This record gives sequence, structure tokens and C-alpha cells, in this order.
Amino acid sequence: MKKNRIKGENIGLCFLLPSLTGVCLFVLLPFLDVLRRSLSSSVSEEWAGFQNYWSILHNSAFRLACWNTLRFVGVCIPSLLAISLLLAVFLQHLGRPGGILKTAFLFPMAIPVASVALVWRVLFENSGLWNSLLCRLGAVPEDWMNSPAAFWVLCGSYLWKNLGYDIVLWMAGLSGIPTQIYEAAQVDGAGEWKIFCKITFPSLLPSLYTISVLSFLNSFKVFREAYLVAGDYPNESMYLLQHLFNNWFRDLSFDKLSAGAVLVAAVILGLILLLQRIWNWEE
Repeated sequence: MKKNRIKGENIGLCFLLPSLTGVCLFVLLPFLDVLRRSLSSSVSEEWAGFQNYWSILHNSAFRLACWNTLRFVGVCIPSLLAISLLLAVFLQHLGRPGGILKTAFLFPMAIPVASVALVWRVLFENSGLWNSLLCRLGAVPEDWMNSPAAFWVLCGSYLWKNLGYDIVLWMAGLSGIPTQIYEAAQVDGAGEWKIFCKITFPSLLPSLYTISVLSFLNSFKVFREAYLVAGDYPNESMYLLQHLFNNWFRDLSFDKLSAGAVLVAAVILGLILLLQRIWNWEE
């Protein structure tokens, strides 16, 4: 019995070995090199200690990018989770028509990034459709992408792009809830809101952690749209860490770039571990 168990474990390791090798070669080793570069000078590669970290923490551009990124995540993630959950519950109640509408919500994921950037320009430039509509209503037009409103345009783009993905994940969790529980609750006279609070949402808690982490990671992928629309130096309200890292890479400031990457990786890992700890505590 013990030999069979050991043999099964060895077979499992053989299946995992190719993936583990790829992770070590293309993720762990490059990250260790980034960590080494963050502790050395970019030109002479001499040992610099924590000087690079001290330098970026006192860099005004880094602090601005951190604040905008945190604000973006703090606004978009709760909004995306709440809106996608409500829409998923609504579509689940519709039955077969809800499945058709679910496909419609997935269309933004199939649209190329360049097309999304073109839509931004058509809508929000000085001579765009939105300003044309405001002029007809007697309002004063505004250069939206060069004003603080650019941040909210970026948030709207993220929600529009990722809403369908989260809806599908929520609906997968909803499909695992037995219908007998809902029928018993309705027989007992429970209303829709009480059913949602006492049955639906508690049953979806196992899905909440996964969807939160995936949405959080996807929030770092909005740089492409913002870069294609506004370039290297957009309005301060939408100047994110991705813009800063791209500019440091172009300037060959690999010491600051590496130090910033290590700090961001540490923060992301800490937030994910915090979410996992909260989830385990609730269980």
C-alpha cells in the first residue's frame, strides 16, 4: 500500500515537472535577476544596497503613480464585483434568454485594444461625439482626456472590458447552488432580497476570493488603452505605475525600474495573502 502511494506521488511529480521547470526558468530566475539589479547600480552594476528603493520612495512621479493605481483599484474592483454579481443573478433568473445576454457582455473581451483606443478618441476628444452632444445641449465642451475626468474614463473602460468575464465566473458559482434550497425558501415565504442575503451570497463566498484576485490582477492590464490614447505622459489623474515603468525602461533606468517592480510585487503578494487570510478566517 505504501509503495503504491509513493509510486502515485512520483507519477504526479512527473506530470508537474514540465510546468515547474517553465516557472523556474521564465518566472523565478528572471525575478531573482530583477532583485539583484534593484540592489545595484544600473551603469556599473556596483552594489548600491537599498539606495534605489530610497530613491524611488522619494520620487514624486512614483508616489503619484502609486496613488493613482491604488485609487483605480479601490474604485474599480468593488464596483466590478458588485455590478457583475447583480447582473449575474439577474441573468440567472432569466433562464435561457439570460444565456444569450451573457454572450453579449463577453463581446468587449474580443475587441482589440487598438479599436478600444480609437473609440475613446472618437468619444472624448475635443471634436468628439460627447462634446458635440454637449454643444447641442448648450454646455461648454471640454478636453476630457486632458482633465481629471480622464481617470473616470479609464475606470469606465476597465468595467466595460471586464464585466462579462466576471459575470461568467459568478454564473458558474450560481449554477452550483441546488434549486431545491430556493424552492424551500420560497415555500417558507422568503422574499427575493432575503434569499439573496441568506442563500445566494453565502453560497458564492467560495467564488468571491477567486474572482477578487483575478479582477485585481486584470486591473494592471489597462495600460495599453491609456497609452494608445494619451501616450507616455497622460493627464496626472490617469498616470499609473505602468506609465512610470514604461518611461523608466525607455530611459534605461533599470535600477529604479527593478526596485519599483520588487516593491509592487511585494505589495501584490501581500494583498493576495491578506485576502486569503480573511477568507480562511471567515471559514
